[in-house]
Amino acid sequence: MDTSAAQLPFAVIGAGLTGLSAAHHLARAGHPVRIFEAAPAAGGALRTELHPDGWLIEAGPNSLQESAEVTRLLDTLGLGAERLRADPAAKNRYIVRDGVLRALPTSPAAFLTSSFFSFGTKLKLLGELTRRPSPRTEDLSLSAFICEHFGNELVTYALDPFTSGIYAGNADLLSARHAFPSLWQAEHEHGSLIRAQLAAAIAKRARGEPSGPTPIISFRSGLASLPRALVSSLPPGSLELSAEIDTLLPQPDGTWLIRWFRSGTACTERVRKVLLALPASALARLAIGSPGMPTSLASLDTLEHPPVTSVFLGYRRADVAHPLNGFGALIPSIEKRSLLGVLFSSTLFPGRAPAGHIALTVMVGGTRRPDLARLPPEKLLPIIRAELASLLGVRGEPVFVRSTAWPHAIPQYKLNHDAHLDVLASAETRQPGLLIGGTVRDGISMTNCLAAGAKLATRATA
Repeated sequence: MDTSAAQLPFAVIGAGLTGLSAAHHLARAGHPVRIFEAAPAAGGALRTELHPDGWLIEAGPNSLQESAEVTRLLDTLGLGAERLRADPAAKNRYIVRDGVLRALPTSPAAFLTSSFFSFGTKLKLLGELTRRPSPRTEDLSLSAFICEHFGNELVTYALDPFTSGIYAGNADLLSARHAFPSLWQAEHEHGSLIRAQLAAAIAKRARGEPSGPTPIISFRSGLASLPRALVSSLPPGSLELSAEIDTLLPQPDGTWLIRWFRSGTACTERVRKVLLALPASALARLAIGSPGMPTSLASLDTLEHPPVTSVFLGYRRADVAHPLNGFGALIPSIEKRSLLGVLFSSTLFPGRAPAGHIALTVMVGGTRRPDLARLPPEKLLPIIRAELASLLGVRGEPVFVRSTAWPHAIPQYKLNHDAHLDVLASAETRQPGLLIGGTVRDGISMTNCLAAGAKLATRATA
């Protein structure tokens, strides 16, 4: 690549959290960057609505786990003062068992004395401490992996609901190695997952980091504050919204030509490298390479993304019998309920509901009940109200409702996920200067997406 080509901008396709993170790190390192987003706004699935009556609605993700890297990024963006830690009252995690909400034990001592799990399961966990590392040659389902360590009861009443809460998916179908790589690595290094947790806690103390679980945070004006701050950190003119990418063409000198449309008008731009930070379905539609040597990502369209509907409900506090003293409630599939779970949004963070009211966020659909996620709000709401009446003692009508449907919500890292990763790796090998990251390969959480963007930026400038 000649000197003039080296001065060209890096192109980032997609202004969700991964793309914005990549663009931020490139710009901060002094590199010119251009970011293209097909939607009229940046932020991807992060959508916060501030209502004048005092409701704050998160239509997508509801919280962020704060790693050391996230803390540094927030400080760089000037978001430290806006940061909100989850209320200590939200430490309880409720699970529905035998039709009622029961709090999971929150400490080893509480686990041993709690009646939530049977004596046999407690013995199984104590025995897990003696498990030694044993190399695995093949992937296996998440449920089979956890069952080996802790038994069926924990799979049914802990793993199953938490998998529905995180992936809206089925633990029998998800890959242990790809859906929860930290657990896979922990087993490889320690054998026992419990001993791995103890070792991680000791290592944190040795580094001078606070002990305990990773903090859960948001911001005073909601999670959309993060993509707004990332956009503000970019040089003026970096971001193109409502930009439909048509073709990505590699050039003989190693650069790339991007053909895209703005309001129906065709535009072209020459860039140094192309960083793709798009969901699988958008990647599948891209035209990459010359007609004589195309690179197709079409097979990524088979990566399942079940539909999920998020329903935000506001009630008068007096109309809800449950104390709502927790993060929320998750529902095992064995309970045969219509909901995946309920977040106690106004307990989790302040400023989510006006005085005298509470806010709940209900999740419906996923691989368990995709039919419910596709119902119109007027048909879905009576189903939700009946469930909330049964589980939380909710009376009467909500005073505020917002429903957001996600037809293709969360990618499912199933046992065939290596095939999708091979497609991505092959595309990068065939097309030097093309780099791909985000939820299609790097994890689904906000923390994963921020880290994926930083990784893309590092790879692009290596």
